[in-house]
Amino acid sequence: MRHNKKRGMKLGTDASHTKAMKKSLVCALLENDRIKTTETRAKAIRGDVDRVITWAKKGDLASRRNAIAKIGDAELVRETFEKAEQGMWADRNGGYTRIMKLGPRKGDNAEVVIMELVTEAVTPKTSGKTEVKPVKKAAAKKPAAKKAAKKADEPKADAEETKAEDTKAEETKADAEEKAE
Repeated sequence: MRHNKKRGMKLGTDASHTKAMKKSLVCALLENDRIKTTETRAKAIRGDVDRVITWAKKGDLASRRNAIAKIGDAELVRETFEKAEQGMWADRNGGYTRIMKLGPRKGDNAEVVIMELVTEAVTPKTSGKTEVKPVKKAAAKKPAAKKAAKKADEPKADAEETKAEDTKAEETKADAEEKAE
C-alpha cells in the first residue's frame, strides 16, 4: 500500500531541501559533464537530466524556458542548448547519462558512483545471426489411405523420371555423333 507516499524520492530530507539538492546536482552535472555522488541521488536526478537534454534537442523557446525553470541558470541552459544544436546527442533517443559504481564510502558505507553525460554515438547491436530463414508451414494432415496411395505412386514416378533422363542422355549422344560426322 502507498499510504502517505509522495511521488519521487525524499533522499532523507524535507521536500524543499530535496528539490534544491536535485537542482544543484543537475547543474553540476551539466556544467562539468561528470559528478561523484551517491547512487540514490544519481538515480533521483537521472530523469531530470534526460528531460533537460530532451528540451535542448527540441530547441524552441518554450523548451528553453522550461529548462531555465528546472535548472535556474540561464547561462548553463544556453551552453546545454548549444551543445545540443552542435549535434552532441543527435543520434541518441534517451539514455544521456551513465552511472558507474565505485564502491561503498568509508564513513557511512553509502554506495558511491560517478555519473557522467554520454557523448559517444549509438552503435546498433549486431546479433550472432546474420540471416533469418523463413519458417516452413506445416502441411495439412492427410488420411492414412491417401498416404498409402501416394507411397504406391512414388516408385512409378521415380521410374518414369529415370526413363526420361535415359532418353535425354541418348538424344544428346546421338546429337554429338551427328555433329562429329
